[in-house]
Amino acid sequence: MYKVVDLFAGAGGLSLGFMQTKKYDIKVAYENNPNMQATYKKNHASVDVRGDVCSANYDEIREKYGKIDVVIGGPPCQGFSNANRQKNHAISQNNMLVKQYIRAIRELQPEAFVMENVSMLRSDVHRFYLDEADNELFSQGKYDIHMQKTKIVLLDGEYKFDGAKMIAESLSAITANIWPEDCYLALNVVYKAAKNPKKVLKALKKHKKKLLEYADVYSEKDTDNDITCQTYRAFDAVKQFFEGKLETDALKNEIEPAIMIQRMLSKSKEIFDNHLVVDKCDYTEDGDLVAYIKSYAVYDYIKAILGNEKDGYEINQDILCAVDFGAPQKRNRFIAIGIKKALTNTVEIPKGKFSEENYRTVRDAIGDLQKVQTVTEVKDDIGTPLESVDDISELGRSLRDTDKLYNHIITNTRETAMERFKAIKQGENFHSLDEALKVNTYTDAKRTQNTIYLRLAYDQPSGTVVNVRKSMWIHPELNRAVSVREAARLQTFPDSFVFCGTKDKQYQQVGNAVPPIMAKAIAESLAKQLEQIEDRLGSIKNG
Repeated sequence: MYKVVDLFAGAGGLSLGFMQTKKYDIKVAYENNPNMQATYKKNHASVDVRGDVCSANYDEIREKYGKIDVVIGGPPCQGFSNANRQKNHAISQNNMLVKQYIRAIRELQPEAFVMENVSMLRSDVHRFYLDEADNELFSQGKYDIHMQKTKIVLLDGEYKFDGAKMIAESLSAITANIWPEDCYLALNVVYKAAKNPKKVLKALKKHKKKLLEYADVYSEKDTDNDITCQTYRAFDAVKQFFEGKLETDALKNEIEPAIMIQRMLSKSKEIFDNHLVVDKCDYTEDGDLVAYIKSYAVYDYIKAILGNEKDGYEINQDILCAVDFGAPQKRNRFIAIGIKKALTNTVEIPKGKFSEENYRTVRDAIGDLQKVQTVTEVKDDIGTPLESVDDISELGRSLRDTDKLYNHIITNTRETAMERFKAIKQGENFHSLDEALKVNTYTDAKRTQNTIYLRLAYDQPSGTVVNVRKSMWIHPELNRAVSVREAARLQTFPDSFVFCGTKDKQYQQVGNAVPPIMAKAIAESLAKQLEQIEDRLGSIKNG
């Protein structure tokens, strides 16, 4: 059996698929999330489960377990464009975890690795900014990697003020003017809710104490300092609101300049904290303050570091869809497989055996559970006995590997949600509702994703399973939420695989997981290639 280390193991979907082949022995798994750790340990009791991969000692692992043959895992990678969704952040710290994955491979030197990630990993969206360490690495000429100049917008032109550029270029000036994190978070919540009267009132009420504390801190106006002026303006507006002197609809304009300036300071500090190499910081023709930084695609980085070295890897990659491998779900994932160049010059990516004519459906996965009683609280999840069912699919039969069902937990459905459930037909979503049923939930109902309030269609594969609790997915025929177990079935977890933690944490673990059935196909393909290499090398040695 091939000895394996699983990095960023999550609940253990990738590990499960590899284990199901009976050709791999998972020795160590790294997962920092305590709920996912608990789930992994419960279902993979023989595995040495550890926490923070950043502190991993791979010399110690080799000493304890011997040579590691395969490294697997899916490091979180959001891409810096996604990091900017939060507006105050320029850099996704998750991207640094890709480098931890690469470190593991370089230090363990396995025969092969499998990396799983979001399908957009190989796109231009997922990039690293050039930092000082990589700048030194690439300057040696050892690695061939394409760079492009990328701009980080620090401050929109309409919020421009005297001295902004000078402050953004000085860590001491940034530190002197940036708010404490709890201060920013409290006011930013109010700012983001400002379009919705109910939400902004709720935010103001929730953070009243903190906001008034900082209103006292920033109660003096310095007319010679634009930053302190706008800070005073923002918190004075908050104070006036609580005194009944300012309406909620006027708050946004008063708060906005200070929030934008603080986002500029936060982004500028990230640049310093992450030791990014800035070509220049300057104003555009539109007056925006921009930092220009070289960047490179994440996948290009992986190929450069792991593929260009003398003892590196032959790497192949593709976007695989779970439905092609027998999952009842159209879930696209990026898969890269690397095998030591000393062993081979070709690497195969597995091909699915299913097509549109025989795709498995939602009914195949969960149809046999329709009459099984659900629970709404984790404490009540003592296991529901499963009675035999005559009308069950091949997939349902394979997943029904226990006589007691756990995690058949659903959310409590409020009156508004229930009205929507009743109105939505199979395959429809939030946008199918009458306008009267769309109010008082989302700030901008028109921009709501198509996965929100989705009623699954029994006779089709589902879309990508996410945290279906947050997305409010609806059972195909029953007016209730999709349960954790049903979501797990869509991911092809067998019923014997039990999820731990709160209700939301269970839903999240399922949504983040790799479908075991696809993981198994990848594992089988890799094992076949490694066995062929071993046979060939054995023949050469004996011949």
